[in-house]
Amino acid sequence: MNVASLVAKLVPLLDAPVENSDDIIELLGKGRWLADYEVARFLVAKRTEPLVRELLANPDPRIRRQGVRWVELTFARAPAAKVLRDATKDRSRTVRSAAVKATRALRLDDVALPISSQFSSSRAYNPTGWQFGLYRNRSKPKRPIPELSALRTRTDVAAALQISPVELKTLLRPGAGPGHPYVAFEVPKASGGVRVLHAPRPELKRLQRELLRMFLAPLEAHTAAHGFVAGRSTVTNATPHIGARVILKLDIVDFFPTIHFGRVAGLFERHGAGNEAARTLAAIVTFRPKLPDGRIAWPSVLPQGAPTSPMLSNLVCRRLDARLTGLAERTGAAYTRYADDLTFSFRDVPEQGIGHFAWWVNQILGQEGFIENLKKRRVIRTSGQQRVTGLVTNTGLSVPRAARRRFRAVLHSCQQHGVTQEVTGHEEPRAYLLGFASYVAMVQPAAGAKFRAQVAALLSDDRKPVVK
Repeated sequence: MNVASLVAKLVPLLDAPVENSDDIIELLGKGRWLADYEVARFLVAKRTEPLVRELLANPDPRIRRQGVRWVELTFARAPAAKVLRDATKDRSRTVRSAAVKATRALRLDDVALPISSQFSSSRAYNPTGWQFGLYRNRSKPKRPIPELSALRTRTDVAAALQISPVELKTLLRPGAGPGHPYVAFEVPKASGGVRVLHAPRPELKRLQRELLRMFLAPLEAHTAAHGFVAGRSTVTNATPHIGARVILKLDIVDFFPTIHFGRVAGLFERHGAGNEAARTLAAIVTFRPKLPDGRIAWPSVLPQGAPTSPMLSNLVCRRLDARLTGLAERTGAAYTRYADDLTFSFRDVPEQGIGHFAWWVNQILGQEGFIENLKKRRVIRTSGQQRVTGLVTNTGLSVPRAARRRFRAVLHSCQQHGVTQEVTGHEEPRAYLLGFASYVAMVQPAAGAKFRAQVAALLSDDRKPVVK
């Protein structure tokens, strides 16, 4: 077979690439050693790249693995390296293995930094970057806590949580919906689209809260973490960046789903739990989705909606926070993290530039098993409004002026027409007015006090119709 015959066979198949995907892949696999194979690669890539992106985002690991194969056979080396860098950190072992195989087939050596001897005895190329939570730690547990060290088996976990093994098994069933331990619902994203949350039903939620109180409460998040930590908030997250010359903001892709069963089990085992107990605890706090064909997607992941997920995410990110704090200190920067939002601020521009610094952050994220959302990377200088977790930090800490103006306009409308859903634009008008006034008071006490007084006067005025 020559490249001309290969192209001739491919052209009709590309009219329906989804239906003919197996045949296309088979032909490309047979012809990849042809001298002019790049012609066929370019032809297929141009017609199928959107399809491949969809395959790689599919919740089914078998389909994601198929997407990796498409990348290997159809993408040029440079775009393939970008895609495979993320695929080598996939939560599914089979997808990771396929991605590593593809990097070797394409002779790529730049999908991740070589890992240093600080984290591994080997300086070999490290395509996954995931050490924490993926491999069993054969050394003694670090920072053990007595409550976890006493747990060795599933029976121990059930006894500690005061539930029978049979009841525990029932609460660990996969899926969401009627008869399942989780409920799925959608909430709108600020950037558009919807986000699917999985909330545990009361029985499982009680178990997770008990686990949080007994086993996770003694553990502390890194000082750079400000989200979901008692005594810290968006205010403490933004304060270190006041008056910065340059602010660099980054975002992590699929933050909670990236933290999967293996990483959570590794966390519990790291702090003293036995292997079986650690896996049981991880099963309690993670969600196993069901695919449309009834199969179970594995591994399970941290659900957005469980009371344990915020604390666990901070604990899993502890080494990430430590490494990024060290990087920031070496370059004279300040670093904070609020959930999946990372912020660095500089009094002086780094000698090697912001771009080089961002590259290092990106590589550390990769080594720690996370993926940066490059579309959301922002560099903000003093010429623009510098916002950190919604607060302006140019010269001090303040709620954006536009937001305060809108609130004043809402208060004025409420004085004219009453406190209603239509006027405020919120289903709970009382809660909205009180909440925003309190938020401003937390950031700007003087301005917040005025807002609070106006809201109190509105809600106590019997002459105005008030909707609860």
